Amino acid sequence: MTGGTSEPIVPRFYDAGETALVVEFGRTVDPAINDRVLALDAALAAEKLVGIRELVPTYRSLMIHYDPLAVSRAYLCETVLALAARNKGERQTLGDRHWTLPCCYEGPHGEDLDEVCRLTGLSRDAVIQAHSSADYRIYMYGFAPAYCYLGGLPEALAISRREKPRPPHAAGAVMIGGGLASVTSFSMPTGWYVLGRTPEQLYQPARENPFLLMPGDTIRFEPIDADLFAELEERALAGEIVARESMRAEEGP
Repeated sequence: MTGGTSEPIVPRFYDAGETALVVEFGRTVDPAINDRVLALDAALAAEKLVGIRELVPTYRSLMIHYDPLAVSRAYLCETVLALAARNKGERQTLGDRHWTLPCCYEGPHGEDLDEVCRLTGLSRDAVIQAHSSADYRIYMYGFAPAYCYLGGLPEALAISRREKPRPPHAAGAVMIGGGLASVTSFSMPTGWYVLGRTPEQLYQPARENPFLLMPGDTIRFEPIDADLFAELEERALAGEIVARESMRAEEGP
């Protein structure tokens, strides 16, 4: 869920074992907080500090994996504070795009649509309308390559996750659960509800940039029928990008 902008600016530091440092900017899912995370991620990457092994941005924090024999925790904290003070969360080039992502809610692609209707009390058309009329922000990747965690789900669709995981869904599943939304890249079991499926290939190792979408980008889902899904899926599997990139829409929470 989203929060306000009253979160503290000065980051908190937490150790994750002896070789990782978590830099936390807040405790809610909020675009301004996530902007600071992404800005620090980009700034640290540009510094190219010796000893940093990996940077892992999340909704509200950045995990820094480092070699303590090459760089000290104290120096990392000092560098982070300096970069955070200098960079107030300006957007980065690779995370400032708006995408229209085709999504089929029909038949087997919307496997859990009827169950979501039961849980929300909405009709199928109302669920699809609510889901496809919102703008979603990509806050982070997690769980699998190109698995996008999204904020911006309409309150009417803010249902809890399942008590038990359901069987594996198809790759490209568009899902909701726990007040958030997601787009998957691989088939796997899930505790989320599958509303539809996109034919776009979010992860393609053969592409120059294997990840089509980036944290900080925004998405809107465009309803398509099953016939168009089949056509677009064939084109996407052949290497074509079937999502449309455009100017960023005005971003909400």
